[in-house]
Amino acid sequence: AQLEEFGGGLVQAGGSLRLSCRVSGNIFQVNAVGWFRQASGKQRELVAAFSPGGSTKYADSVKGRFIIDRVNSKNLVWLQMNSLKPEDTAVYYCAASKWGANLKSSTDYEYWGQGTQVTVSA
Repeated sequence: AQLEEFGGGLVQAGGSLRLSCRVSGNIFQVNAVGWFRQASGKQRELVAAFSPGGSTKYADSVKGRFIIDRVNSKNLVWLQMNSLKPEDTAVYYCAASKWGANLKSSTDYEYWGQGTQVTVSA
């Protein structure tokens, strides 16, 4: 499977951005999909994900502000980011997993997009 992200950019604190991810290729290999982010000098961390059963998981730091959504018929996954904070600044990656056994672990995801920069100014 191949993943391609769209969106990202520069926004002021309190603003919103929407990231999109298109999954193509052998999508039947994908059972879980999510968004990770990596800030400069920090480890990559889960932001939000869909489990194989369709439930969602969010990082505590984004609960109530970010929403993950998808359109299966179009193989699209979105991340709506509201009330953005400077600490949300990072490169955001779309990722897909064959098994989805551990949604929080980046090593559980076999497929990755190229990443898109999100910068939130104070």
